Amino acid sequence: MRRPTPLMALVQSYFQVHLRRVRGASDHTIRAYRDGLRLFFAFAAQKLRRSVSDLSLDDLRTDMVLAFLDHLESGRANSAVTRNCRRAAICGLVEHVLRHDPTRAEQYRQVLAIPSKRSRSRPPTYLEPEEARLLIAQPDTMTKAGARDRALLLILYNTGARVTEALGIRPEDLTLARPRQVRLHGKGGKDRFCPLWAETADAVRHLLDGAPDPDGPIFRSARGAPLTRDGAAYLLAKHARSAARKLPILSRRRITPHVLRHSCAVALLQSGVDLTVIRDYLGHVSVATTGRYLSSNMQMKREVLEAFWQRAGLDPKPAKTWRAGPSLLAFLDSL
Repeated sequence: MRRPTPLMALVQSYFQVHLRRVRGASDHTIRAYRDGLRLFFAFAAQKLRRSVSDLSLDDLRTDMVLAFLDHLESGRANSAVTRNCRRAAICGLVEHVLRHDPTRAEQYRQVLAIPSKRSRSRPPTYLEPEEARLLIAQPDTMTKAGARDRALLLILYNTGARVTEALGIRPEDLTLARPRQVRLHGKGGKDRFCPLWAETADAVRHLLDGAPDPDGPIFRSARGAPLTRDGAAYLLAKHARSAARKLPILSRRRITPHVLRHSCAVALLQSGVDLTVIRDYLGHVSVATTGRYLSSNMQMKREVLEAFWQRAGLDPKPAKTWRAGPSLLAFLDSL
């Protein structure tokens, strides 16, 4: 049996030991890093006219990484954000390799010195409360699939959960009697508890009646398998199209499970909840991540502007239109 190359051995230990055991990275992070490194190794092998299995640690060089990052933007039409994500995957591996192979330390440090590319920060897409309620009302709760869909939409909007957190909910994570709450398993193995509306608890309780697996995830496909990220995105897009027929403005937006997370954050912000509380509610590491919702909420901007207008002592009423009196008109006619 062929022994793995030093590069292959370090790639395996990076994913199986460092990311999973040391960092406690989520499955989503591992998939993203896997896809980025897969693209990089395929690109390097094509450039060097070798097979991927013949790549070595000597090939982790600055010129190769820069050529790959340029290829992402010019050849694959990727955005600067995607380029930076792929760079992060490569640098994560190189940092791991550096700890085990100090003989090429300078080569690796040059790769790690490649800067991220500045990119424009797009404001997050979100739904106003009335739009979210319209979306949640679309599933036909008289069917089993519709009851599942409505429960999932309520969980996503109620808790602001990431889709993987929502799909990972099991019966033991739920408290459907008072105090109604759910335990979410977040990034890095960090758990948090979120309160549930009575409406959400009722929808989930109805979903649990007759569940095929009392110990597995509560959200399942028509075949009984755990619902996947793609499955959740598909059903949400379906209900978004239905809602857009009643409210056409929704057809201009791409509504994903993460949009409901943003919508939850903005609704909390509109309700006057402190940013630090929203940070803990959503499971953000830094309050700076939560703070971006301040810049995206047009309604709050309007309220701030109105408060500033009143505080400045300016009269918000338009001035009365001047009209000439009859005596003036008579005067002009006499000229």
